[in-house]
Amino acid sequence: MKLIHMSGTRKTASARATLREGKGVVRVNSQHITSFSTPLARAKIMEPLLIAGDISNNLRVEIITNGGGTNAQAEAARVAVARAMVAYDKKLEKRFLEYDRQLLVPDVRHKETRKPNRHGKARAKVQKSYR
Repeated sequence: MKLIHMSGTRKTASARATLREGKGVVRVNSQHITSFSTPLARAKIMEPLLIAGDISNNLRVEIITNGGGTNAQAEAARVAVARAMVAYDKKLEKRFLEYDRQLLVPDVRHKETRKPNRHGKARAKVQKSYR
């Protein structure tokens, strides 16, 4: 039995995916994927499994997420699952890269930190009038 662990990140969210041989069941935080967040977030997590096709029917995927919001967790899980599937079958790497590079390479953008005396936002300044 092959056991593969991979991780993915997005903003402040992180996800760890574990792949085992099984019957195509996907669990997020010990619950079935149908109970996770919104349909869009579920679709993001399922994306690498759908691209892989029949290979994913023989795998059991367990994902543990923490930090960030639900969409960032979904994108982190997407990266983790895609990386784990590539470790399981190298032929999938080319297919994933042709579809979307962000499946294997995480998006490194983060929220810009706020600066002192900037009134709420990172770059907002108080307007000045010289008249």
